[in-house]
Amino acid sequence: MKLSKAQYDEIAQFLGHVQPTRQSLRKLKERFPSQSQSTLLSIFSQEYQKQIKRTHAKHHTAEAIETYYQRYLNGVMKNAGAPVLLELANEVDFAPSLMARIVLERFLQEQEGTISSKTLINSMLRDPSQIPDGVLANQVYQCTVNDCCYGPLVDCIKHAIGHEHEVLLREMLLEKNLSFLAEEQLRAKGYDKTPDFILEVPVAVEGHIIHWIESKASFGDECSHQAYLHDQFWSYWNRYCYVTGDYHVVQIERFQLPHTLLQGFNSNFPGISHSD
Repeated sequence: MKLSKAQYDEIAQFLGHVQPTRQSLRKLKERFPSQSQSTLLSIFSQEYQKQIKRTHAKHHTAEAIETYYQRYLNGVMKNAGAPVLLELANEVDFAPSLMARIVLERFLQEQEGTISSKTLINSMLRDPSQIPDGVLANQVYQCTVNDCCYGPLVDCIKHAIGHEHEVLLREMLLEKNLSFLAEEQLRAKGYDKTPDFILEVPVAVEGHIIHWIESKASFGDECSHQAYLHDQFWSYWNRYCYVTGDYHVVQIERFQLPHTLLQGFNSNFPGISHSD
């Protein structure tokens, strides 16, 4: 499925005026009823992540960290059961899970006198029962379950969706009787950087010869596509020749991108023919 640039810009502009909450997602669906929920959720997530990246530094200054920590302490002192961290994150327009990380790191630093490892912090965010303070554990839990775009819960959902779409793509390739090597097979052969599937016999799709497929269960906007080009697609192309980037959610029409790569892959494999 493709989305026009004008449609995308209208959605992105709407998102610039709402907070990243489930209530905002409902408003988004009401405002754009013709778009699927998966498309709107994916755009919602990516636009919010762009905003967080732009403002990330200001939330991590020494002054900001200390302000957030003291506000947390004052808040739970007044009412330990109130969602202090969640409300603070919404107030300063920062992701709840990232706010929880800031306060948790500051708490552990105060308790232990040193900066805790990223591994320990991640483990506590995934399982707040490990946090040696029951009030803070509850606050962190509230943040992670109410965060639509960041945190361990969202990471698990994204991983599950990505795996699901890879399975669907594998089934599609088998249905079309296309011979391929999957990522795990390529890694077993010693390849360190691999796409999801390499076609052992290339096929022609809409006039392009396709050697490999990389599946992306996300919204294909220009920014994310440029990042994929830099991080993955170009290195794949240099090794394995022509490609298709498979965006299972939706992509914007008329990407201004290099013509040597084929953007988009029709889920029905239109006009496939084997290449000698």
